[in-house]
Amino acid sequence: MSASGGGRVPWGPALLAAIAAVSWAFLAMVGIAALGMHLIGADRAGALGPMTAAVTVLAVGGSVTPSGEVGVFGLEGAQARAAIDIAPLGVSLVGALLLGWLFVRSLRAAGAVIGRAELAVRAGLVAVLFLLLLAGLTWVGNDTVTIDGATLVPPGLGRQRTGHDLLSRLPEQLGDIADIGAGLLPDRLAELVDAKASVGFTVAAGRSLLGGAVWVVAVLLLALLASRRTPLPPGGQALHRTVRPAVSALCGVLVLAVGAGLVAGIYAAVGDDHPGLVLGSALLGAPNGVWIGVPLGLFVPWYGRASGALRQVLPDPVDDLLAGTGGEPFTVGRLAEFDGQVWLLVVASVLLMLAAGVLTAARTPVGSSRPFAFAGWCALRLGVVTALALPLLVRLTRVSAGASLSVLGFDAFGAGLELYGSAPPACALGAGWGAAAGAAGALAAWATGAAGRRAAALARRDDGERGGEGGAGHGGGEGRGGGGGA
Repeated sequence: MSASGGGRVPWGPALLAAIAAVSWAFLAMVGIAALGMHLIGADRAGALGPMTAAVTVLAVGGSVTPSGEVGVFGLEGAQARAAIDIAPLGVSLVGALLLGWLFVRSLRAAGAVIGRAELAVRAGLVAVLFLLLLAGLTWVGNDTVTIDGATLVPPGLGRQRTGHDLLSRLPEQLGDIADIGAGLLPDRLAELVDAKASVGFTVAAGRSLLGGAVWVVAVLLLALLASRRTPLPPGGQALHRTVRPAVSALCGVLVLAVGAGLVAGIYAAVGDDHPGLVLGSALLGAPNGVWIGVPLGLFVPWYGRASGALRQVLPDPVDDLLAGTGGEPFTVGRLAEFDGQVWLLVVASVLLMLAAGVLTAARTPVGSSRPFAFAGWCALRLGVVTALALPLLVRLTRVSAGASLSVLGFDAFGAGLELYGSAPPACALGAGWGAAAGAAGALAAWATGAAGRRAAALARRDDGERGGEGGAGHGGGEGRGGGGGA
């Protein structure tokens, strides 16, 4: 194997590294999915294994279709239809971090430059093994859950006692309405306790494998761009200096924000009446909530609607906003009309971007740049990266869920929830916020002497080769930082 890429490909080590990366990633995802589903109590309604497989498939871009049949009032064959488009990003993030880290770690033995053939082989092996395991999950992730209305009666209350305590009082509570149908309405409502519903979920294998292929390629590409100490093929050396500092900085602060959200979830669970539900929801969906909050705090408009029972899953100000008609967006300003503390979300998002700007400057070699030129380059790079990242966050956190009950071809009940951000404003605002944070962070890093201090050796080497100042990146950053501060 040669640094220039002309040597042979190490198939044995590449295969072992791919097996390790894919295995650990799937074990982590399945473990988080199973724990989260258990904590929220999903395994009380059906088998945990198929549900865990279905959640894991959803996490990597797959597709799951639920459906069902309801038997009630003596009527069989009522059809329940549902659609779900939501990714449990807590599972996704754990798998992406492990898969990406183990993949780039296996590349570092190649030296300063890795051959194109070796990189392609290693990435291809990871992708193929990933899709093979995903295909197994698509086969496992199918099940039917039967819900008996009698099981909805609280423990300790038998069928007879329930009728005596609650259903026997229906006629007097319903008043004149109870006389409809010759007084049979209370009896029919009582039969709801005997209702049975079969809810099934099926993984769409073709769409799931296609989504999984896109997911694994995106994860490997992002890992390559964010890992500052991993070699690149010939011709890609400029990325060490121009792209990797900004990508790694933004990825780092976004993951840190998820960690803060998870800690907040754990804290909330301590004093909650249902700690398992809170913890399970945080494990599965902490990135969903945090990564909705970041674009919202940067003034990206969101749109949505909520109807039926699905309104109940939303926090207090949001459910009122989404219950309205029309396509009016909801923004942080509209949320602040309900609760002024929402403005703290703007403060947190701005501080997050400023931290990304400082990290970008600290990881970018200074070379022979002057303060404002250095700040301009950092602003440009972080602006471009954020302009691409915010629309991606908007797409990842999209929520779409709907359910309807059809009896004899007529829609009898429906509930829906849809929440999505607007990509064009996200791109424009990302460019603006990224540029501002990059410039401010670079000037702050220069003034404190931190500019270029954390630049990776590969980035300094590339900067030295371009400017003829092999060791000037780190040392120059310190000296110019002090001058800038003076």
